Amino acid sequence: MDTGELHFRTTIGVKVKGETWSCVEIPGSADLFGTGKTVRVDAQIDHVFLEDVGTLPTGAGGHMVSLNAKVRKQLDKNIGDEVEVTIARR
Repeated sequence: MDTGELHFRTTIGVKVKGETWSCVEIPGSADLFGTGKTVRVDAQIDHVFLEDVGTLPTGAGGHMVSLNAKVRKQLDKNIGDEVEVTIARR
């Protein structure tokens, strides 16, 4: 990944409209990206690389990356589990 990376540890699960989605929230993303709209990123969640994925707006001005069932299976993790995350804007 390029310079300008953001590294953080977080828990899988973001509250959206009363439900918990299988996503990881990117802390300080509105300031980092300069927008509250969708941004393309490269992400590494633990040992799994996600190339050129679109972030989702959280509805509170931030961004999140969705972790579908295939990715969660590769991670052997689910909502409530902690992960190491690296994000780089494309």
